[in-house]
This record gives sequence, C-alpha cells and structure tokens, in this order.
Amino acid sequence: MLALFVLIGNPLIVMAIMGYMGYRKPTGFLAGLTVAQISEFSIVFVAMGITLGHVGPEALGLTTLVGLVTIMLSTYMILFSQPLYERLAPWLGVFERKRPYRELEVEALGKPQGHPRIIVFGLGRYGSRLLQQLAAARLPVLGVDFDPEAVRTLRGSKLPVRFGDGEDPSFLESLPLQHAEWVVTSFPQWEANRAFLHALKHAGFQGKIAGVVRDDQHGKALDAAGVARVLNPFTDAADFAARSLIEELGSTPRPPTDQVPTRPV
Repeated sequence: MLALFVLIGNPLIVMAIMGYMGYRKPTGFLAGLTVAQISEFSIVFVAMGITLGHVGPEALGLTTLVGLVTIMLSTYMILFSQPLYERLAPWLGVFERKRPYRELEVEALGKPQGHPRIIVFGLGRYGSRLLQQLAAARLPVLGVDFDPEAVRTLRGSKLPVRFGDGEDPSFLESLPLQHAEWVVTSFPQWEANRAFLHALKHAGFQGKIAGVVRDDQHGKALDAAGVARVLNPFTDAADFAARSLIEELGSTPRPPTDQVPTRPV
C-alpha cells in the first residue's frame, strides 16, 4: 500500500502542482514520474532513527522494501513514459488549466524567421550544445523543445528556438520542414522516436534524419526505421578523444629506446 501511494500519489501531487503553475499535462506527467520513488536517503534516515531509539527496528525492513519496489518500478515508468502517457492522456486533463499560461507565454514570444537547413528536436544537454555549435558555424538552424524553461533560456542566448511537441502532427505542419535538409532527434526513448518519425512522415518531410541514441539497441531500431545517420554521444566522444590522443602522441618525439631512466642512488 505504501509503495502504491509513492508510485501513484507522488506523481499526482506533482501533476497538480505543475498544472497550478501553468504547465500542460505532458509536462506535469513527465515531471511527476521522476518522483515516483523514495530515495536511499530515506533508508539512512530511518537507520538513524533506529540508532536514536525514535523508531523500531521493523521500520527499516519496511522502508527498504518500499524503496526497492518503488525504485525498480519507477525506472520502468520513466523508460516507458511515452506509451504510458498515451494511454493515460484522456484522464489527465483535470491536471491542466484551461489556459496553461506558463507555456502560452513561451509560445507568444514569436517564431524565428528564416528557412533552417537543420532542425534539432530535443534541447537537452546534447541537443542544446549541438544547436549552439551549428549556429556558431552560421548554419541556418532551428531548435525545438516542449520544455518552456529550456526554450526561454536558449532564446535568451539569441538562439533560434521554437516551443512545441515534436510528436504532434499539427505542430510539425507549422514548421518550415520543406526547407530543411536534415532533422536531428535527440529524444532518449525509442517509443518517443517512433512516434516522432511517424508524425514526421505524416507531415511530408523529404529530407534526411539523424538520431541520437544511448545504446546499441536504440541505434539498431533507428537504423531499421530508415534513419540516415545514428549519433552515439558516448561512442563519438570516445572516438574523438582517441583521435586527439593519437594525433598528440604522433606529433611528440619518443625518447630513444636505449636511454633507460635510472633512479638516483
């Protein structure tokens, strides 16, 4: 019962708060899933209470059990957040204001002008850095994310960004896809990418698609879906680091093999 309260009650509380603050239900739902567990600090806190004699020893076993169950289940809830949201979306309208002003404020900031050659969907750490580098290279680029704070921050840095959901076909139709040569998706889950690719195809996009992946299984799924280029941040970073070290070592003269350093006597 306690585990169910944490798994269900905590997300509901967060969704209610996010709705009150003016966010739409997708934002509140995804934020709520991140708190659907108790942390390991709870176990430490209960252990301290037992040491001080404030609680009985049986509380530690109960807390540990609730922690293991909620951490395990919430992990899968986060991994499969997109299909979970699609199933629950019809009942989540109660957590959304009639006028979600916080996200409407971002939408009212206006649309970037021009015809981007590259559109980056998902402006997390990787996506925002990619957007910054492409913009610094003076390439016509556009970033898209449904996180209003990320959009507000990047727009404050004078970067061309739009607020919207890349999985919404009607929103995709409002983008200048006919001018884009490349679309880059940095969505972390395959389910989100699958819905995005379907919506992109429905919108009539004729260019090439690059996908950012976290593991080989995700990469194989994107490759099978017809993505032109698969980007793995971890593999690419390791390859770049290796090339840099090889170039550095190749440009540095090696000491003669007959000179063996000796330790002072």
